[in-house]
Amino acid sequence: MVTLAERQTRAAETATAARAWRIAAAVPDPEVPVLSIEDLGVLRDVAVDGDRVTVTITPTYSGCPAMDTIRDDVVLALTDAGFGTVEVRLTLSPAWTTDWMSDVGKEKLRAYGIAAPTGRAAASGPIRLQLSVKCPRCGSLDTKELARFGSTSCKSLYECRACLEPFDYFKVH
Repeated sequence: MVTLAERQTRAAETATAARAWRIAAAVPDPEVPVLSIEDLGVLRDVAVDGDRVTVTITPTYSGCPAMDTIRDDVVLALTDAGFGTVEVRLTLSPAWTTDWMSDVGKEKLRAYGIAAPTGRAAASGPIRLQLSVKCPRCGSLDTKELARFGSTSCKSLYECRACLEPFDYFKVH
């Protein structure tokens, strides 16, 4: 039988874990600051044990230079909020995929002028053919890839033939 005190303790632990998640989730991506690490799907887990918080993040790729900044920002956000010991763990498995990006995050990308990934990452099987990328500014499908890598290696550089604006496309992977 669970006592009232035990239920209250569990409820407080759950509320504390939810608060820690909200704080960590709000940390912005340093490369695309309109996205939070939750929008990007980089935040995988937040566990609280007493005053110790353990946050697990997955890089968008194994050499992502933003992970050190994200780790430091998560630690700073949680310690500023009063959490005692904060540990940020980096996990490479399972590998991050654009499928983990939230719909809200994809809309934030479009509003920021970056075409969001289209389709879903293929875990196995045939390689999908991508025919066009929609311009995030005017919506035209008359676009052309200028360079396989854009402002970061996660993105390609495109040009819209309708509005003549260049834009990044966040590649599906």
